[in-house]
Amino acid sequence: MQEFALPRGQGPHDVAPARDGGVWYTAQLSGELGWLDPKTGTTKAIRLGVGSAPHGVIVGPDGAPWVTDGGLNAIVRVDPATSEVRRYPLPANRPNASLNTAVFDRDGTLWFTGQNGVFGRLDPRSGTLVVSDAPRGPGPYGIATCPDGEVYFASLAGNYVGRIVKETGGTMILTPPTSGQGARRVWCDSKSRVWVAEWNAGQKWREWRLIGPRPMVYAVFVDDADTVWLTDWGANAIAHFDPATEAWTIHSHPQPNANIRQLLGRTGEVWGAMSGQDKLVVVRSSS
Repeated sequence: MQEFALPRGQGPHDVAPARDGGVWYTAQLSGELGWLDPKTGTTKAIRLGVGSAPHGVIVGPDGAPWVTDGGLNAIVRVDPATSEVRRYPLPANRPNASLNTAVFDRDGTLWFTGQNGVFGRLDPRSGTLVVSDAPRGPGPYGIATCPDGEVYFASLAGNYVGRIVKETGGTMILTPPTSGQGARRVWCDSKSRVWVAEWNAGQKWREWRLIGPRPMVYAVFVDDADTVWLTDWGANAIAHFDPATEAWTIHSHPQPNANIRQLLGRTGEVWGAMSGQDKLVVVRSSS
C-alpha cells in the first residue's frame, strides 16, 4: 500500500485511474478536478467553476474524466488534453439534486444519482439530460452497470438497491436481508452479480461479516479477477475478499481517519481517496 500526499485543503472524494497512467480525483473542498502522476507524485488541479463541489469522477469511453458536481448541480466533462471544462446542468426544476456518482453503460449513456431523491441519464452525443424521481425519496448514492447491460444504484437513506428499468424510466426495488443496512456503494462483477458493501446480490442474497468488532463499510469495488475490495471505516482499512475461498486480507492504514469514500482500479491496482488525510492511496496486487 502506497500513499500520495495532495495539496492541503483539497478534500479528495473519488478517484478514477486515467488511460495515461495517471489518476483523476475530485477535490470536493476546493472545487477542482485533480490529476496525480504516480511516477513522480506531482499533481495538477483544474478549476470547475464558481461554487463547484465535485463528488464523483469516472473516465468515459472518450477517455475524458466526467464529474458529478453537487455544487454546480451539473455533470461536468473535462478535456484531458486542453483542460477545457464543459458543463451539462440539470433542468431548472431539479435544483439541489446533490449529485453523487455516475457510470457509463455499454451503449455510451451516462447514468447518475443524486442523494436528494433522483437518478438520471445523459446522452453525450446529443446533450439530452433526463432526471427521474427515485423510490422512497432521498438516498440514491452509488451506481454501477453490469456486463448484461443492467444499471443498479444503491439508496443509502432508502435502504435498498434499485435496478433501473431503461424502457420505462422506472425502478425495480431489491431489498437486502438486513433492515436499515444503509446500502451505499454498488458494483458488478464479470457474471453480472451485484455487490453492495458486504452483500452479494441478484435475486438471491448472501451476507459476509467483515473482520473486526465494528465494521463500517463505505465503498465496494470488484476487480477484473472478480475479487472484492472494500473500505472499512471502523477498522481504518482497505479489505480484500476472495469469494472463491472466502479469505480476507486487511490493509490497515498507518494513520487514523483515512476515511476512504470510494474505490476504483485497473489491472493490478486499486485506488482510493483518503478524504480525512488529503491523500490518495493505492494497493498493488497481482490478483
